[in-house]
Amino acid sequence: MVKKGISPGKYIIRISFAFVLASSLALCSHKTVLSNESSRLSNPKGIQVKEDVLKGIHLLYDERFDDAEDLFRRISARIPDRPDAYFYLAMVVWSRISCGFQSPETVQEFKERIDHTIRVAGKRISSGVPDSYDYFFLGGALGFKGRFELMRGKYLSSFFLASDAIDAFHTSLEMAPDNMDVLLGLGTFDYYTARLSGVLKFLTYLLVHKGNKEEGLRKLNIAAKESLYSATEAKSVLLHIYLFLEENFLKALPLAEDLAAGYDRSLRHKVLKGVCYIRLGRDLQYRELVNDLRHRGKIGSSYERASSWNRRALYLDAVYDLFHARYREARSKMRTILNQADPERDPEMIAWPLLKIGMSYDLEGDRKEATRHYRRVLNMKNGSGAQFLAKKYKGTPAKEGDPFIGY
Repeated sequence: MVKKGISPGKYIIRISFAFVLASSLALCSHKTVLSNESSRLSNPKGIQVKEDVLKGIHLLYDERFDDAEDLFRRISARIPDRPDAYFYLAMVVWSRISCGFQSPETVQEFKERIDHTIRVAGKRISSGVPDSYDYFFLGGALGFKGRFELMRGKYLSSFFLASDAIDAFHTSLEMAPDNMDVLLGLGTFDYYTARLSGVLKFLTYLLVHKGNKEEGLRKLNIAAKESLYSATEAKSVLLHIYLFLEENFLKALPLAEDLAAGYDRSLRHKVLKGVCYIRLGRDLQYRELVNDLRHRGKIGSSYERASSWNRRALYLDAVYDLFHARYREARSKMRTILNQADPERDPEMIAWPLLKIGMSYDLEGDRKEATRHYRRVLNMKNGSGAQFLAKKYKGTPAKEGDPFIGY
């Protein structure tokens, strides 16, 4: 955030100077840092923490949030002076929010946890004995705080947080050139700054960072294959890029299949795999997937989980209808989902079906009815992340072939 009395130009100079200074100090103490890095990951305590963090990450992406919370709390009790577990405790809340469990309380909890991570990492760094992962988790925390600010429409604070995050990632990489985890943040920043427009594009010019899509994709692909903690998130970012932005479905499909197989309880990854099949015209594989979702709905271990699988099968069928210009059929399925709504345990399946009904009317040319549904989403207390598309389509109608029909 720009402090009062400091012009944007001077603030950028201070950031640049701080980065140069940090980089110089990192280079001067390179041997010590590498020693710290080796100690952190190879001693018995470090190995156990690493294995437990990886278990926690798996629980997180498998949508077993309570189990992940419990494990990361236990890790934080063992290493209370390190940012590792605190970062992932923040990610537990972020993941809940991403799955639609959004309330003023969860939003406040995320802010508190991400700020605590930044404080702990900052204390480690100011102590004079940081390693590259202290900077990695600092960068990750700053980056996610920036994403949070972006969701709130606070573009300037979001971009400066992102800039500070990138500085931390660069420092981490200079301290340990084999730390591939940082390529997730660096690659994401490279790719998306190349695609920015409007206010955010102007900010990239201020920061003299033009972005590079190809370089961003290269870094993300390395992170997906070689990073320790960031591989799954890098795959997820790449999947969304290839499926919704690049529309390269052949590259999206293996990522979706890998994530769906690796995280069997994840509702979202199964849906995205189905969207890949739809976009590639692989109807047989798409039908097999929908039937599998319905089967899971019959044998679910609990009523709410079984209902969630059934709703995803209907949602995917409605997406298929939208891509094939069967708008009435799509609306019928989306309304069936809304009639089965469970705001406490599956809030995501309220705002998104409403949004897709609005899109179906846009695709039919009924702008008035489409706009009415977009307003309903925008006026919801818990829009489960659908507001960003509702706002977009309220301004510009959805059109045939729009990749976000499959979102």
